[in-house]
Amino acid sequence: MQHLNPGPDFPPATVRAPLRLVVADDNPVIRAGLTALLADREDTTVVAQAADGREAYEAALLHRPDVVLLDVRMPGVDGISALPHLVRLAPVMMLTYSHETETVREALRLGAGGYLVHGEFTAEQLVRAVRDVREGRPHVTPGAARALVNGLRESAPAHTGPEPPPELGLIPPQNLSQLQSDVGQSYRSRFQLSGREAEIMDLIASGMTNRQIAAACFISEKTVKNHINRIFAKLHSTTRSQAAAKWLGVA
Repeated sequence: MQHLNPGPDFPPATVRAPLRLVVADDNPVIRAGLTALLADREDTTVVAQAADGREAYEAALLHRPDVVLLDVRMPGVDGISALPHLVRLAPVMMLTYSHETETVREALRLGAGGYLVHGEFTAEQLVRAVRDVREGRPHVTPGAARALVNGLRESAPAHTGPEPPPELGLIPPQNLSQLQSDVGQSYRSRFQLSGREAEIMDLIASGMTNRQIAAACFISEKTVKNHINRIFAKLHSTTRSQAAAKWLGVA
């Protein structure tokens, strides 16, 4: 009798353990909603809830989660105050309605691995962002990214030198900012960028890399490159610096 050789031994499929999360938000409706959303999945589970920063710290200390989802404004110990202590225990993803420039910048400065604004992501995007933050890849939603861009523009150093002689025909520095803004707006309408292209061009002008833009917009780097190719064609530019200068009205 001929014996058939058994097939090759394949290693068992690797099943990733679900991410263990702490959800911290003072609003019980939001807290319950996030918990229901994230607990009813194979790739995430909620090990604890917290109503303020102190409870979040105690929960993180007890459960050692993979990621803490943290609101900004909470009574007692707020999210920003708790953040420096939480990041010593686990990666932290800010998950909040607050997208003021200073709040976003302070959260990222203090060690938050991402900043998501409610209403700007789907359930799948949230889970992907949480996993990225767990693996050290930053994630911000468009509202937070715009806050960072605005902060960069506002913090640009003002020119304080003497005004140019009128015979040179140059623009006084106090009028330059407004003129650049007006020109930039006219350029924006002239170049006819789509809403998504304009958003990406703002992020390019802020100095973001393709990877950072992809994270901010929840799209792939390949999609970012495709958008940039179309943007460059519309702006008649071959480099990021040329495109940014035209987009900001300073070229």
